[in-house]
Amino acid sequence: MEFYTKLPRNKKEFVIFMAIVSIISVNIIGPIISCFQTGFSIESYLKVLPILPFIWICVVALVLITKKPAEYMKSKIIKQEDSFNAHIIVNILCTVLMMSIILTIVGEWIGSGQVTMHPIENFIYNWPRNFAVAFAVELFIAQPIARFAMINLHKVTDSKIQVQNAKA
Repeated sequence: MEFYTKLPRNKKEFVIFMAIVSIISVNIIGPIISCFQTGFSIESYLKVLPILPFIWICVVALVLITKKPAEYMKSKIIKQEDSFNAHIIVNILCTVLMMSIILTIVGEWIGSGQVTMHPIENFIYNWPRNFAVAFAVELFIAQPIARFAMINLHKVTDSKIQVQNAKA
């Protein structure tokens, strides 16, 4: 039942869910990781703001690209009968793992405005931090907010359906 109430039921709901998660994630993860690289200051934060729309486009594309591989990876780690929370945590883990690997490199390219070897050369130092920040934000902030939105959306739509069925 939790899958039915807390997760998207159709493509329209998936778009809403993905928009909520991606907008929250990009606006929290991007500035935090940038500030780790350049120092925590208002100037560092303000420098990253104009870049966030480009990172957001990349994030949305990566969500769509990594969705099936993440589901496949999750199916190898967890059983169908495992709990809802286990499925959610492992799904977030698999998705963030793949996306953080790519964004550790591509995110720096977008942020710096140039393709260099720097993010590849420093990958082993930057990726664990980037993964930890992204996983924590997804697990504790972005995903719970999006699931809460789905619960409320489903309450409204389910009550409308019940009213329509009662009239029929």
